[in-house]
Amino acid sequence: MKVVPLRLRPGDDLRLALEDWMGRQPEQAGCVISGIGSLSVVWLRLAGRQEITNLSGDLEILSLAGTLSPDGAHLHIAVADSTGAVTGGHLCAGSLVRTTAELVVGLLLEWRFSRELDPGTSFAELRVSPQDPG
Repeated sequence: MKVVPLRLRPGDDLRLALEDWMGRQPEQAGCVISGIGSLSVVWLRLAGRQEITNLSGDLEILSLAGTLSPDGAHLHIAVADSTGAVTGGHLCAGSLVRTTAELVVGLLLEWRFSRELDPGTSFAELRVSPQDPG
């Protein structure tokens, strides 16, 4: 595994920045090892729901984890608001960095991740395959 530290700046879209970065890597599989920082707005899909929930204000990123592939990401996040109330779910685009996002990403050299529509879930789910040695 190749480990890469990243820092995102105020106004960066957390999800889109990670997807864009992964799309520019020669490696075909990645994972978020650690993610902390702050957001001014977060868009989440909560467990079992189709609609997207929005929170805004001073939000601390407590945890960020997930998989990265050249054709998309699957990321879960937990954030705390200024009262300490914690909300978590599937990270959606439009979630903006407030002051910083400090990330550690692992690139999995021997694997290839891709996303394929799963008729059972109606989501683009992870497909794992060995990296072509050629």
